[in-house]
Amino acid sequence: MAITLTESAARHVTSCLEGRGQGLGVRVGVKTSGCSGLAYVLEFVDSAEAADAIFESFGVKVVVDPKSLAYLDGTEMDFVKEGLNEGFKFTNPNQKGECGCGESFTV
Repeated sequence: MAITLTESAARHVTSCLEGRGQGLGVRVGVKTSGCSGLAYVLEFVDSAEAADAIFESFGVKVVVDPKSLAYLDGTEMDFVKEGLNEGFKFTNPNQKGECGCGESFTV
């Protein structure tokens, strides 16, 4: 089981952590939301829980709780800029569909 960051995503997270002045890495999870059922959740994390899985890409730690890991296994997280918009893009092999607005997905 693994979750990876692209080099672009790792650079962005590293920059944010440096600006924040602290942090172990980024926590990635899912929550029930939207019209398709699940949405990605991101937050900076200062410490991990005992049951968390921790992965590392390009020197950045990705922390995932056990419940979310089942939905996120194999996911690659990228940071993309498209015109004036920028943000994280998830390539999740478990995803079977998403809502029209792209805010939620189903597995």
